[in-house]
Amino acid sequence: MAGRDRLRSGEPSGWQDTACTHLVFAGGQSVCHKPDARSSPTLPNPRKPQEKHPFYPAPPVFRPRGEFRDPAGQNVLPWINSLAFDALDAHERGIGPDSFRSGRASGGQCPTPRPNLDANRPMHPPASLDLGPLSRRPRDELAGTLAELFPRAIATETGCTSSASIGAVARGGRAAAVARLAAVDPVAYARSRNHVAGAVTMLSPWIRHGVLSLAEVRDAALSRVARPEQADKLVSELGWRDYWRQVHAVLGDGILSDIEPPAVVRRTPALDRMPEDVLAANTGMACIDAFVHRLNDTGWLHNHERMWLASWLVHVRGVHWRVGADWFLRHLLDGDPASNHLSWQWVAGTFAARPYLFNRENLETFTSGIHCRECPLLGRCDVEGSYEELSLRLFDPTFPPLPRPSLRLRPVPPWRPGACSAAPAPTRPLVWLTLDSAAPTSPAAVEFPSAPRLFVIDPAWLDEERPSLARLVFLFECLADVPGAEIRVGPPAEILPARVAALGCDGIAVADSPCPRTRRAGAVIAASMPVVTRDWPTFCDRSRVKDLGRFSRYWQAAGRSALTPTPA
Repeated sequence: MAGRDRLRSGEPSGWQDTACTHLVFAGGQSVCHKPDARSSPTLPNPRKPQEKHPFYPAPPVFRPRGEFRDPAGQNVLPWINSLAFDALDAHERGIGPDSFRSGRASGGQCPTPRPNLDANRPMHPPASLDLGPLSRRPRDELAGTLAELFPRAIATETGCTSSASIGAVARGGRAAAVARLAAVDPVAYARSRNHVAGAVTMLSPWIRHGVLSLAEVRDAALSRVARPEQADKLVSELGWRDYWRQVHAVLGDGILSDIEPPAVVRRTPALDRMPEDVLAANTGMACIDAFVHRLNDTGWLHNHERMWLASWLVHVRGVHWRVGADWFLRHLLDGDPASNHLSWQWVAGTFAARPYLFNRENLETFTSGIHCRECPLLGRCDVEGSYEELSLRLFDPTFPPLPRPSLRLRPVPPWRPGACSAAPAPTRPLVWLTLDSAAPTSPAAVEFPSAPRLFVIDPAWLDEERPSLARLVFLFECLADVPGAEIRVGPPAEILPARVAALGCDGIAVADSPCPRTRRAGAVIAASMPVVTRDWPTFCDRSRVKDLGRFSRYWQAAGRSALTPTPA
């Protein structure tokens, strides 16, 4: 949000029937199972003309029969079948497009499809199953299989099941990233970035996953201008992402709570859940409903749209910023706790001098009025008025906020897990790919080009962030670029040492990451074997940065160096 740009939105596309379901197992085995009549109920065709809505009915579930064993000899097919939602059951209970749009079925409540779950079976694939070959399957096939393997990825916040359609979602991987980078115009960006239809870079999903580094984007921008200052605005926006990462490294899980006392006192207690009309994009405000639709359909919102939606939720609807931040994190392709949660705190006024408010004038200026023209609440909506008028309406002036001493955050050194004193640095490590480095451009992968690679899907991450199907597909498409990469599910502190032993490696190499979960796992592993970190290409010189309490202090110390390209 504050100071970052995003992907351009696309039109939603409905789910398209497929003729078979592919299951991919270790070693690249892909088996196609034809559905029979019993497993293929006739569902409403989402491609027929109908009112736009965020969710289509889930595709029918095809339950293959037989035995498929992983390398450990375990038959994993019953486990996969036990996780699948029964689409026929959902259809018979009246869950159709209109139900998903309103979040409610004809009976007055949103019916939750009954998952065929065996209480004794885990909710995630076994660690013995390598999902790496799955990443290289066609997108529709990939999405369908991931929906079966991770059923909560298609479970909406209202308890219904969303569509497995991801046609409007950007593709992960280096080819798509490079193509998007080639289209960046730093001068046009500086001129129009605040407008929803402006020349924004749309690079954030690939930056988040390490497919593009900040230094690479900066270098590309500088190569397209006559003078470095012409790229200053774009580079400073990249600086926001670097700043958030540095703050995350300092605070760790502290970013999940108020960093400072709120700058204002709200008139009502904060809500601890998302309102149902918001989740269903049925608030009556044309702009808000459009933003929610776009978030669900594309996994992306323009920077201003994020700020407007967050401000309205926190200050008008009274939703606690953490609730909104967690909701965004589930859906955004570029969602990472550093940029996302700290931006929500910036809007809420718990990591800023004052809260961020927007009004209709601001909305119309940067959207050319496209939402307000058709809005039934025009002239009487929640954001009518000036900043001062909105402040008086939303905040309680009779109760002054708590004292707020000047926030000082001292930078921390780069992450270096405790070295194992019993062994030298590894020469043939296992390269650990993380959410920050899910690509062959990981500094650890670059330094050790012949080393095996492993991405571990942490069940704790799945449980805490509940990533959407679009997020999982984008992640797998990024990992598809890594030759021979394994993808396994389990606690990293257990999976990584086991694979080091099985592959005959002598330690672990990983790219620097501010993620507390990654750092904790690295510290545990480092107690028994060498773990080395490798830094990303230099974006700026942070040696003069003494305080991260505000972006302005950070950028005053580091901003000028960020305009220097990487030496050839």
